[in-house]
Amino acid sequence: MKKSLFETLLSFLLGISFAFLIIGSALTFKIFLDFGLYSAIFSTIIFIFITLFFILILESMNLYREGYEEKKKQTRLLFEIRELLKKEQPQLEDD
Repeated sequence: MKKSLFETLLSFLLGISFAFLIIGSALTFKIFLDFGLYSAIFSTIIFIFITLFFILILESMNLYREGYEEKKKQTRLLFEIRELLKKEQPQLEDD
């Protein structure tokens, strides 16, 4: 199945976001460790929550895209069913 450019870009951004989460949280902890253990833990937790918020936004974009594609398929099928029913309707009235 061929992926669209948007889908490829979204997957790429999600991968980068998770890598940024892991590397960034380690760096944040190491940088703030000079100010004390509690400030390092607190700043790392804040960093993780902010990064997870952006990952959540990307995941919701992916979810809405999948829902949109599914609705397009269902709409196309409903139009095909409607056309088939229209073709069968005159035959039922003749009987």
